[in-house]
Amino acid sequence: MSTNINQDFARIGRNVRGMPTSDGAGVRLTRVIGTPQLDMLDPFLMLDEFGTDKPEDYLAGFPEHPHRGFETVTYMLDGRMRHKDNHGNEGVLVPGSVQWMTAGRGLVHSEMPEQEQGRMRGFQLWVNLPARDKMTAPQYQEFAPERIPQLQPAEGVSVKVIAGQVGDTTGPIAQPATEPVYLDITLDAGASWSYALPEGHNAFAYLFEGSGAVGDGEDARPLASQELAVLAGGRVFKLTAGDAGARAILVAGKPLREPVARYGPFVMNSKEQLMQAFVDYQEGKF
Repeated sequence: MSTNINQDFARIGRNVRGMPTSDGAGVRLTRVIGTPQLDMLDPFLMLDEFGTDKPEDYLAGFPEHPHRGFETVTYMLDGRMRHKDNHGNEGVLVPGSVQWMTAGRGLVHSEMPEQEQGRMRGFQLWVNLPARDKMTAPQYQEFAPERIPQLQPAEGVSVKVIAGQVGDTTGPIAQPATEPVYLDITLDAGASWSYALPEGHNAFAYLFEGSGAVGDGEDARPLASQELAVLAGGRVFKLTAGDAGARAILVAGKPLREPVARYGPFVMNSKEQLMQAFVDYQEGKF
């Protein structure tokens, strides 16, 4: 990495803490994007973190519900979740697996726990689709843990590449519209790692274990556990772990810069399209 790029470090534009909420049939989770504090970060519409050892917090799951006009990305850290949809697709997400579901013109699906006890932990991210792709056919990109490349780019640093590129390693997920980056970064105590973000992308880091700091030298700012950093300023993301190490997801995407009309599970470009989505769903056209 050349010197001039190294000096172009991103800073924390703002720190955001999630809000406790529930979704589905009462699953407890923390909503980090999609709140009054951070409504969206184009092209990202929502980020939920779920994590609990209490079966009563997750057993009810997410029974059948519709989606149209965007993508959902589910990354499982612990636990097992079965998904089914009305197009005949079905599978089980296990620890370390990723599902990138393009709802497109519409589907009805369910996500239900495949366990009655133990820890359930992971993330769901909603990614907007451009107007030209909102009515595309639904599709899945689903990858088992062994399909997600993991590398050690520096001492004390481990990175899982879900989407995007680290060195010569490319993640299995591809989406030309938003060119996403999705990395799971683990740092030993005191370790640092820098990553050059794609130019023009909006990006955030969410630290979910340990503590750390984002930025370089005197400009570095702390990032606490369960805190999201909206990145601003430079192109190079640098994370340094605290005394207990750190684990974070780094997510970036090309903004769409289009009007957003959203209500519940539908994300379109106009109120008219939203109303049509409700009509189509009620008429069984999903």
